[in-house]
Amino acid sequence: MTGSPARAGRSLLRKYFLALFAAVVVPLLANGGTEAWFGYRDQRAQLNELLGIEAQAAASRIQSFLDGIRDQLGWMVQLPWTAGAEEGQRLDALRLLRQVPAIVSLTLVDGTGRERLHISRIGLNQVGGGDRSADPAVAGARAARVWYGPVIYYRGSEPFMTIAVAGNRAAVGIAIAEINLKLIWDVISAIHVGQTGQAFVLDGPGRLIAHPDISLVLRGGDVAAARPLLMLRDAIRREGRSAIGRNAAGAAVIAAMALVPGVDWTVVVNQPLAEAFGPIYGALWRTGALLLAGTAFAGLLAFWLARRMTGPIRQLEYGTEQIGAGRFDHRIAIASTDELGRLAARFNAMAVELALSQERQERIARLRRFLAPQVAELIDRAGDDGVLEGRRVEVAVIFGDLRGFTPFSAKSAPDEVLQVLAEYFDALGRVIAAHGATLIHFAGDGLMVLVNAPVACSEPGLTAVRLAIAMQDVVQPLVADWRARGYAIGFGVGAAMGPATVGRIGYESRFDYTAIGPVVNLASRLCSAAKDEQILIDTTLAGHVRGPVEIAPLGPRALKGLETGVEIYSIVRSIPAVVGSAGIPGGRR
Repeated sequence: MTGSPARAGRSLLRKYFLALFAAVVVPLLANGGTEAWFGYRDQRAQLNELLGIEAQAAASRIQSFLDGIRDQLGWMVQLPWTAGAEEGQRLDALRLLRQVPAIVSLTLVDGTGRERLHISRIGLNQVGGGDRSADPAVAGARAARVWYGPVIYYRGSEPFMTIAVAGNRAAVGIAIAEINLKLIWDVISAIHVGQTGQAFVLDGPGRLIAHPDISLVLRGGDVAAARPLLMLRDAIRREGRSAIGRNAAGAAVIAAMALVPGVDWTVVVNQPLAEAFGPIYGALWRTGALLLAGTAFAGLLAFWLARRMTGPIRQLEYGTEQIGAGRFDHRIAIASTDELGRLAARFNAMAVELALSQERQERIARLRRFLAPQVAELIDRAGDDGVLEGRRVEVAVIFGDLRGFTPFSAKSAPDEVLQVLAEYFDALGRVIAAHGATLIHFAGDGLMVLVNAPVACSEPGLTAVRLAIAMQDVVQPLVADWRARGYAIGFGVGAAMGPATVGRIGYESRFDYTAIGPVVNLASRLCSAAKDEQILIDTTLAGHVRGPVEIAPLGPRALKGLETGVEIYSIVRSIPAVVGSAGIPGGRR
């Protein structure tokens, strides 16, 4: 068991430490986690709103860019074509190209669908032309007045788009313009979300139309270049107001989008996560620092409190081991006035009581080695051995002796003799103790019992009669068993009552408690005269017999050592109620 207290102390220290540590750290973690979650949620809501507004603003700017071109084209189809009007229309067209740099070429078609004028920045100007009635631009403008064509990439690089605007009347014709969408870059480049947030524009199929990095746009319909942006747009459509994804450079961003009406374009505004959640990251770092500091403080506090709690407990544990080892002089020194201090005080008081109890038990054990148990208990209760001093008292003396024991012991093996005596004295010892009598001494196979000294008895005569009967009742079954084994042994009892001097006799290192007087000698002689199963008593003791006990007078007899004959009586044991009334076991062992 060496080392177990240390292990137990460490285990208890660990439990207290973890409990106290958790009591401080768990609320800190819960608070930090809650703040982080709500902070993230609030910041995400703000970003959704901010990015949504920026995307709507960008879409509005692009829509304004397209609407401005549409309105300018609308002025070109205010009047019907007349003879000689081509020159005026040509001058107006040249003026429009100067005013709107995004228009690369302009084609005017009359009300019959015939091309009347074509002005271009990159090609030849032309007056007159063929029938354009089947042109999708002409058909779309006639159907909806304004028609936006699909995005195409000029020479696989610059994005172009066709816009066709019809006049208020069919006779005035249609204006068809080729638009260089590269100029939307000015609109997109002016959009900034935070410090590094950007915007870009995708058409319906997901091709890149505008981006702050013009080199991406000039790649034309490069699917690989536009794929991350397309995936980001699709993620926004799935998740709703905003989504987290990757931009063209592979950086993590949060983005929102808005549609440009009429052209099926999507404006996506994005901001890097590191910037978008910068306030949250800063708050998390601060919270983490506070949690780290709080955790360190909680650890130190928990360790200090655990040591303060487990230190006294280890002292109590060690003190328990010392008490268990019989060191009752061990004391626990805990100066606190709390429950542990009171527990230590009770422990020390218990140690004092145990020391006194051990001393008492040792004293009784020493007394029992030389005195009857009742005498030893009496001395212990009195606190001194004054009760053993000589005095004159009325006592009942009982002697019991085995008949035929001397011949039996002479011819039997020692272990057989000792076994018989062990059975004999064990049975008698129990009934003597049950009646509150005092077993004075053993003498071979005989014994002497004293009633009413040193332990007082209210009815010593009747108690002595009942005890004598009980002695025969417990020994006779043994006698029957011994005889079955071939041992010719019997048991006789003699008892007398009268005054005697009782007290201790002996010398300094050895004392016995006994009774001296004629009554002792008379009881011994009656026992010698008693036959097997017989109980002989004197006249005085016969006068105390009451109840269902029957006695038979045997008349005067001359007993050895007595000058005159003694009137003696025999107790009849045929009535079992006597045994029951005394509460003494009378059956076999």
